[in-house]
Amino acid sequence: MVLKQQRLRILFLHGWNSIVGGVKPTFLLEQGHEVCNPKLDDDDWGAALETAQDSLSSHLPDIIVGSSRGGAIAMNLQSGDIPLVLLCPAWKRWGQVDSIKPNSLILHSRNDEVIPFEESEDLVHRSNLSAGTLIEVGHDHRLADLSSLSVMHWACQVLTSGESITWLQDDEDSSDSTSRAASASQEDVSYVCDACGEEIVIPLDMSEGNDQQYVEDCPVCCRANIIHVRMDEDGQTQVWAEPEQDYE
Repeated sequence: MVLKQQRLRILFLHGWNSIVGGVKPTFLLEQGHEVCNPKLDDDDWGAALETAQDSLSSHLPDIIVGSSRGGAIAMNLQSGDIPLVLLCPAWKRWGQVDSIKPNSLILHSRNDEVIPFEESEDLVHRSNLSAGTLIEVGHDHRLADLSSLSVMHWACQVLTSGESITWLQDDEDSSDSTSRAASASQEDVSYVCDACGEEIVIPLDMSEGNDQQYVEDCPVCCRANIIHVRMDEDGQTQVWAEPEQDYE
């Protein structure tokens, strides 16, 4: 499935004792999206939920992203069919809702030291959703590393694409879905320079879209290559190069 890059209206709900304008909403802003990131009361659950509901009504987001306590708030909103991306959701600590709707994805680190990974597994089970709804990513509770941020952005794009997400309808395990997500956010790939034959390692940012083309000079021979990056419908990334001009 090739996703068309689109500008989204995102409601981002931060976690307990987190700040407005943190790493995750800032990353989404840097991808060109409109991000509503309201300050949520840390001490009054009802007030925090009301603020989030008011923000939803005012900004009419395409998707809601909730981190930790913000994930629990997202689950408890009257949000209709708006998709949810939940980051290590603290649903057992706050709120009354213990299931999520089908158009949702959960991102969670198995090494989370705050919210156990098993709580997200339980949430998927209670919701009668495919194991592919839960994607294992990151190294801790924050999910602030580049790979986690890229998968978060990819999840927003997937859920708002309007495409049928077939792998969410299958009963696959979370390792399969993690592989698909990781292929969308891997940091390094390589291509072979058409001029000198050297293998060149380059950074990859799939937040720029699943079908990319740009010109880059080979660091070995300085010849210009047209770099092609494409993710196929199985989630596998292909990278190849061709000369920008004929040197013969």
